[in-house]
Amino acid sequence: MTPFYDARGNIYAVVAPDVVRREGIDLPQQAGLAAQTRAAWAMSAIEAFCAWAPGMQPPGSKDHRSDGLLVGPFQSAPPFDLLIVNTDGTLAERSGNGLTIFSQALSDQGLFPEGEACVLRVHHDKADTPSPGETSVSAAQVEGVQGFWLDLGKPAFGPEAVSAHGVEGVTMNGRELSHVQPLSALDPAWSRSQFVRVGNPHCVTLVEDAQALPANEQMREARLSEGLTQIAYAMPTGAGRPCPAGINLQWAMRESEGRIAARVFERGEGPTASSGTSASAVACAAWRVGWVAAGEVKVVMPGGTAPILLEEMGGELSRVSLFGTARLMQ
Repeated sequence: MTPFYDARGNIYAVVAPDVVRREGIDLPQQAGLAAQTRAAWAMSAIEAFCAWAPGMQPPGSKDHRSDGLLVGPFQSAPPFDLLIVNTDGTLAERSGNGLTIFSQALSDQGLFPEGEACVLRVHHDKADTPSPGETSVSAAQVEGVQGFWLDLGKPAFGPEAVSAHGVEGVTMNGRELSHVQPLSALDPAWSRSQFVRVGNPHCVTLVEDAQALPANEQMREARLSEGLTQIAYAMPTGAGRPCPAGINLQWAMRESEGRIAARVFERGEGPTASSGTSASAVACAAWRVGWVAAGEVKVVMPGGTAPILLEEMGGELSRVSLFGTARLMQ
């Protein structure tokens, strides 16, 4: 039976490479080669492990049982290679909740090292950022809850960090932001965005009013869903505008000191209950416009609250870390 794990409402199936091959799917032995040939096997794997059984899909639910598929590990000892497969068959460069889930799965299998950090290497086929992307993960407790800290490294800001094209500059609190015309065409309140790369690319739109935060149900309605898909997804599913490789979309509003409310529309998936790297990008964007200070920031999403740790040096963010927990679903 395929194991499914939940991290703040984000659900992934976790399968070993040999299990994928036993389904008759031609998955290469090496994770790097598998990433480069994903068009030949990825959708077959999604349908094999993430599709609903006939007659089992609940009314109004997503087309798949999970938000994606984690394939790995490709080794029996760290560092561990893995692939993060979106339900449209594309690969993600990084997923905070996905890596939290993978760490918990490794721990359940007795593979996560005790008392030391574990390096996870995510292989992908994107041309604008190196593959594999490495993340150092450490087991920890926060407020009595057992989980994992993910070291996501130093964030990068601006259109050039995410290979965005054709965007105009705007300012907020003295900081240079971007005006993404396709977003503001959907809602005039979505006129100020901060591009952030935290391993994968994000576009965080900063809003002042809770009414400007789109609900997940709204984002599934035809007009908004089609418009956001055109922005977030690469061609041929979307338009890849302003980012040819696609972009993860977030909306953020300052709720109180050190606390940011957020919504997420993921490239390759659509609206999600939560996303770890999205929460990290939201915290970074909020710091950049002065909404939060360095230190712990809480990002509140429909699926749960993500603790983020921002480290500052010389007036710049030097590191962002994400704390997450995951549970095996019964």
